[in-house]
Amino acid sequence: PGGAAAAPAAGAARPASSARRTVALAAVALVVTQVVMVAVMTMTPIHMRDHGHGLGATGLVISLHVACMYLPSPLTGALADRHGRRPTIAAGALTLLAAGLLAAAAPADGVALLALALGLLGLGWNLGLVGASALVADATPPATRARTQGSVDLAVALAGAAGGLSSGLVVATASYALLSVAGGLLALAILPLLVRPRPAVA
Repeated sequence: PGGAAAAPAAGAARPASSARRTVALAAVALVVTQVVMVAVMTMTPIHMRDHGHGLGATGLVISLHVACMYLPSPLTGALADRHGRRPTIAAGALTLLAAGLLAAAAPADGVALLALALGLLGLGWNLGLVGASALVADATPPATRARTQGSVDLAVALAGAAGGLSSGLVVATASYALLSVAGGLLALAILPLLVRPRPAVA
């Protein structure tokens, strides 16, 4: 009887443990996505000013970036529903990598490539945010969902503040190009976490 009672308990513990791992994965994806986006976005206007671009060009680049952060959300949500949360997060990480590399390679005296890079930065953030937020919702029961989401959102906000502060130090001591490449490579750290662990063999 004791063994029979222990078996359901162990079975119940496995889904709970899996849910906690899923929430932790989603939180890491959200934090990394936020750090990369805020770090590169914060330094872009300063980088443009230092290379002689006016407020009009800077405003255009940042406006495109913000539009790409939010306008694709209905399509991103549909993508996450159709193809899954993890593939959507992975697409976001790869898009952030492309954005970082393109921002680093963009000519200092040009606007077009930098605008494209910042557009991709916004899109990568959108993919990561929508996919990972949906993963949090999927993995938490209604009774604790709001509390869990609130805790994750706090971590994301703190990460964004840290990304903004650290980005200035990186650019001051190195360069905008190094910041952009480092951000893109950091986004890649999300990908190994998205691989589902193989179920244990009883």
